[in-house]
Amino acid sequence: MQNITVIGAGTMGNGIAHTFAQHGYKVFLNDISGSALDKAITTIETNLDRLVAKEKITPEIKASTLENIVTTVDLEQAVQSADLVVEAATENLDLKLKIFKSLDDYCKDTTILATNTSSISITKIATALSSPDRLIGMHFMNPVPIMPLVEVIKGYNTSESVLKQIMALCQSITKIPVEVNDYPGFIANRILMPMINEAVESLFQGVAGVKEIDGVMKLGMAHPMGPLQLADFIGLDVCLFIMNVLYDGFKNPKYAPCPLLVNMVTAGKLGVKSGEGFYNYSTTKKAEHVAKQFS
Repeated sequence: MQNITVIGAGTMGNGIAHTFAQHGYKVFLNDISGSALDKAITTIETNLDRLVAKEKITPEIKASTLENIVTTVDLEQAVQSADLVVEAATENLDLKLKIFKSLDDYCKDTTILATNTSSISITKIATALSSPDRLIGMHFMNPVPIMPLVEVIKGYNTSESVLKQIMALCQSITKIPVEVNDYPGFIANRILMPMINEAVESLFQGVAGVKEIDGVMKLGMAHPMGPLQLADFIGLDVCLFIMNVLYDGFKNPKYAPCPLLVNMVTAGKLGVKSGEGFYNYSTTKKAEHVAKQFS
């Protein structure tokens, strides 16, 4: 397995492409937007420069990593020689089904297909394929070049051969793969998102303030960042989407999203990417200033 195609040039997609390319794989990075591809390459180069400055990699590795990545807006061209395709598009089931239907038409019969979805059913996505046994979940963590975990999600029809190959592939890029079965939220988000939602609920009920809630979890539980800061980093819209997947999947009221989270997303207060969430990011990307609404 040498040729990797990554579909989607956003935060996760460019990180996945970067990681494979840095470990010697030939990578096609595909997106429907040429400007998104240009931005992705700029981001990858910036992140490589940071690694060089920290002496994590050499300038030669930076150069070879960039040489290993080819960008294209042509999906058929991007996947025709791929041994593995990793889809990292927007978390939208209809979009993913459309992409995988195209992959079913364009890819070799031997190509392994993977999705980086953080919560959508692998089994459901596999319905777009004539051979659902070759689809698997590869849920990378953000930032991809740094975080060691890959949740490897086995769909109902995923073959043991595909599972073994992906587990070995993860190790080849110095990631730690953890096998998980296909249930709503998998493991990472089934545990993480209810914690974030409970933190929002605690704020909503006036139990404590933003910094106080985050402070308890950082100081008492040794979390590197508090749950409200983490929600801002992930994106409150993404948190709400995953909570809705959990709620729809389990029909259990404990997964119902907090009304405050719903209102903030409706109002466009999405966290770092919108400039404001539980913290205000108008002057810094760090969670230093609590948003006016909560101060």
